[in-house]
Amino acid sequence: MVEVDDNAVPSGSGSLLRLGVVEFLNTQPIIAGLERLDDVQLKPAVPSRLVELLESGEVDAALCSSIDYHRADCDPVILPAPPLGCDGPTHTVRLFSRHPLETIERVHCDTDSHTSVVLLQVIMQERYGRRVEILPFEAGARSDWPEAVLLIGDKVVAASPEEGEMPHQLDLGEAWKALTGLPFIFGIWLGRADGDPAVHRLASDLLERQYRYNRMHLEAILTQVESGRNWPIDVADHYLRTSIRYEFGPVQRAGLERFYELAGSHGLVSLRTPIRWLDH
Repeated sequence: MVEVDDNAVPSGSGSLLRLGVVEFLNTQPIIAGLERLDDVQLKPAVPSRLVELLESGEVDAALCSSIDYHRADCDPVILPAPPLGCDGPTHTVRLFSRHPLETIERVHCDTDSHTSVVLLQVIMQERYGRRVEILPFEAGARSDWPEAVLLIGDKVVAASPEEGEMPHQLDLGEAWKALTGLPFIFGIWLGRADGDPAVHRLASDLLERQYRYNRMHLEAILTQVESGRNWPIDVADHYLRTSIRYEFGPVQRAGLERFYELAGSHGLVSLRTPIRWLDH
């Protein structure tokens, strides 16, 4: 069992903190154990659905696809809580193709993440000078893969095409690093700008404290992986310790801002400016 940091929520906080979360393996170092807190309610959904929970007011904060900062129907604020990022290969955001990447005209994209789809379009235009057609794709256990497909999350490890079937592959985190020299942020914690800043700070502090606690007890999370997820334990260990990054300092902000700039310049999103950050 994954324990919770006993000091994670200040005593007497008085109200229920509602958090929209993703249940992929990469979120476990942030959220594992929080379900045991009486003052916290976790509402799980795939990344592409979490912004809807925020828009409707069903949660106080949510781990949203980073591009949804600019797509949300409400005015959001970015919280200083551990994000989902990388500084090179991710191993769980991957383009698979039967043909050379520079010849791709359309890609069937996993519907779970908005950010990965936009990142794919940025990379294809910046790296290959190609505007690709995006087609929605419900990923899962399949034998009839399309010509090119973008997959994200646990399914890249547990249910992806065989290399012989899809020999041309691209890790989008690795491609971003080569393109810009910067880290990439896939998921950020958002609150509503019209929400209570004190609640946003409480959420940020809670998530940071639980992340730090879980990092010191990662073996407990890996034990759960071994018993409940279709990941080789050595792959999961390397993934959580090395591939996925949870820092959100100045260089990570720079990477996020560069992504927004390129997405805007290619007409993939209308930008909110200036970016609204919640700072302590």
